[in-house]
Amino acid sequence: MLDIKLIREQPDAVRQRLATRGAGDENLLTELLRFDEERRRLVAEVENLKAERNRVSKEIGALIGKGQTAEAEARKAQTREMGDRIGALDRAVEGAAAARDRILLRLPNLPQASVPVGRSAADNAIVRTWGTPAQAPAGQVHRAHVELCESLRLVDFARGAKLAGSGFLLYTDRGARLERALIQYLLDLHTRQHGYTEVSPPYLVSADCMVGVGQFPKFEDQAYAVREGLDRSTDGKLFLVPTAEAPVANIHREEILREEELPIRYCAYSPCFRAEAGAAGLTTRGMIRVHQFDKVELIKVVPPDQSETELESMVADAERVLQSLGLHYRVVLLCTGDMGFASAKTYDIEVWAPGQGSYLEVSSCSNCEDFQSRRMNLRFKPAAGSNRFPHLLNGSGTALARLFVALIETHQQPDGSVLIPEPIQPYFGAERIGAEPA
Repeated sequence: MLDIKLIREQPDAVRQRLATRGAGDENLLTELLRFDEERRRLVAEVENLKAERNRVSKEIGALIGKGQTAEAEARKAQTREMGDRIGALDRAVEGAAAARDRILLRLPNLPQASVPVGRSAADNAIVRTWGTPAQAPAGQVHRAHVELCESLRLVDFARGAKLAGSGFLLYTDRGARLERALIQYLLDLHTRQHGYTEVSPPYLVSADCMVGVGQFPKFEDQAYAVREGLDRSTDGKLFLVPTAEAPVANIHREEILREEELPIRYCAYSPCFRAEAGAAGLTTRGMIRVHQFDKVELIKVVPPDQSETELESMVADAERVLQSLGLHYRVVLLCTGDMGFASAKTYDIEVWAPGQGSYLEVSSCSNCEDFQSRRMNLRFKPAAGSNRFPHLLNGSGTALARLFVALIETHQQPDGSVLIPEPIQPYFGAERIGAEPA
């Protein structure tokens, strides 16, 4: 949530920065400021009326002491009328605040000055690359992951779709073992070498948690809601997590942390569920766009003056995953028009998948600054001064199934087998996936 004080004091600057994201709706901000001004006017009127009621109440006691009963009764009637008016004004204040906050919840975060201005992914900036694309032997081409998965019996695409519909996967035998090995390796890498604390969150969260990270209200139509019986309302219902960011970033919601507790660094595994509108037309084959996938998420809660440094280190942590697995990738700084709703600055890490002949996003690392902490009322108490909102960061460390795709396509061999990178061999239990079942 944006700082209403900033909007109030610098409305034109906020409009300009939102416009770079394609969100500078003049009417929306005008309505926001109108409701904000109305709330402030009503609050001032309530406070003045309460002060007047307190003054009259004191007069009543004095009048009774002097025996002026009739005058005292008249003043009591006056205070009752004031009480009725105060009640009405309090309800009006709540209404104006609710209307203002509904608009605030619809506004995306403001991009940092370092973010390139642009409309789409075509305007993103490539920051760096690592490694070189895998080369197929002379006279051969890299096979795509679908062919590899079917020949090695790693994923049963047709039966996955039979179980849950398009966009769902059934990992089988060594495919299931490889997926599990990757998850375990990622968790161990981030906890043992990168300094994160592992947590295992619920895979269902409340609507408040989804609002807190910026998923709701904008992306409510992409969430899987858990309903009770035939009740189709969302009030009080739970939602399958679109990413572990939803529960983990909310761990300290509505708390006031001590400054010495920061920075906090969490990592968590979860399946991720996304009923993306753009996923219409998914077939029963392929792992690039799916409705359920696994991911290891990285979350940081940090003091504001450390968030940029912590973002760069988070990106480096995700990069080390790909480096350790021998996968070529590039780091991309997203432009204003391609960033996520809650982000002020985002780096995407895109791994090369030779069988696809393209890069696939496997990590997105974002600094959301105080946008999310305001929405979830998470604060910290500095050594001096009033409570402040910490900065929240999130990143994929990394996401599967695209990591799975890049790994088997990169490390496929001419005989149809797939070499297992050395770091995950202890987790997988073998050095290679051969053409014959283990």
